[in-house]
Amino acid sequence: MSSTPVIELRGVTKGFGPAANRTEVLGRLDLQLHPGEFLAIVGFSGSGKTTLINLLAGLARPDIGEALLDGKPMPVAGPDRALVFQNYSLLPWLTVYGNVALAVDRVFPHLDAAQRRAQVEKFIAMVNLTPARDKRPRQLSGGMRQRVAVARALAMDPRVLLLDEPLGALGALTRATLQDEISRIWQEQRKSVVLITNDPDEAILLADRVVPLSAGPAATLGPSFNIDLPRPRDRQSLNHDPHFKRLRKDILDWLLASAGRKSASSQRTLRLPALIPENLDHVTWIDRAFPGRPARRRGELQHETVETSRS
Repeated sequence: MSSTPVIELRGVTKGFGPAANRTEVLGRLDLQLHPGEFLAIVGFSGSGKTTLINLLAGLARPDIGEALLDGKPMPVAGPDRALVFQNYSLLPWLTVYGNVALAVDRVFPHLDAAQRRAQVEKFIAMVNLTPARDKRPRQLSGGMRQRVAVARALAMDPRVLLLDEPLGALGALTRATLQDEISRIWQEQRKSVVLITNDPDEAILLADRVVPLSAGPAATLGPSFNIDLPRPRDRQSLNHDPHFKRLRKDILDWLLASAGRKSASSQRTLRLPALIPENLDHVTWIDRAFPGRPARRRGELQHETVETSRS
């Protein structure tokens, strides 16, 4: 890896609200993203992960500290840092092709029409959506919509791909499929990637390095966990890999400790009350009246007094 990080945060603090009632979301963050690295930030919901990725994208500015791109102050958001959101952010009146083409036309106005068309079709094919190129978002599943968002981001040829919990709204099977797609595309493209997620397993499956973010407020970054598992990674094999299990436990333990909770491997003893079992052989008038009825415990019977009146 290059000695100069693509993106770097130095002592960054970020908060919101008026000075008298300000909430500090992130506190004293130090982070480096190297060229070609797949970095995952994993943390609890509400810990400030989206605020962090907005800082990396140039959509927000630090209150204290420095956000740097290539060692220089972070410029405002631009196509060199493509951001994929959790909610797809597609234009509903445009087709798959139209959504991707809109970004390509904006970023590459110097290309002729044929070159721009080739760029669009290349990345639609990369996410396996060529058969759906003329469909609109309402005609697509959630997983297909997210593929469009990834294709649109990659078609801009960014230096850094920022993924803000892009799979969080998907079902388990679709999520697993998209994880495999993202891994495959990253191995082909070797872009610098930052993935924000609340799933440690997803982070370990995809990333070169995982950094946990503590529970807020004033969330801080924890130690860096190097993921030296061989690629391509198979989730079924990883579930039986002792090194994977150890990495997951260490990351979870750090996250739980940051939230003041017990270790992921903690055990507890439950003291159950001493109960005297009821006599299930006891027969009530209900059992005699309804001989096919399953036996009931006396404790389940309720006695009620009902008043009736004649008209």
